[in-house]
Amino acid sequence: MKKVFKGFKFTQNKKLKVLAIGNRIFITSFQMAGIEGIDVQTPKEALSRINQTHSRNEVGLILLSDDIGKEIRLDIAKIRSVKPIPLIFELPSPGSKKEKVDYRALLKQILGV
Repeated sequence: MKKVFKGFKFTQNKKLKVLAIGNRIFITSFQMAGIEGIDVQTPKEALSRINQTHSRNEVGLILLSDDIGKEIRLDIAKIRSVKPIPLIFELPSPGSKKEKVDYRALLKQILGV
């Protein structure tokens, strides 16, 4: 059974990879669990790697460290609106402070409302 989701074709038995993007400390724990990690130093570098990864259909989830993601949050929201797979999810990096994100305002920015 094939399904199409905004240009992304997959079958029920297709396995998608998980990818962690962040600084060395962030990705190390994921690598120990068998998840591929990409070490980046700047938000611009992370955005570039997300765009490269976004075209790979074998990646289903990108785990992004929040310390890098907060500076490119609007860019990531635009990417999400064009192609929802892979899901891009921000996680707290070691030592980061809890931050409240107004997703409703972010969605309004994306939609231009």
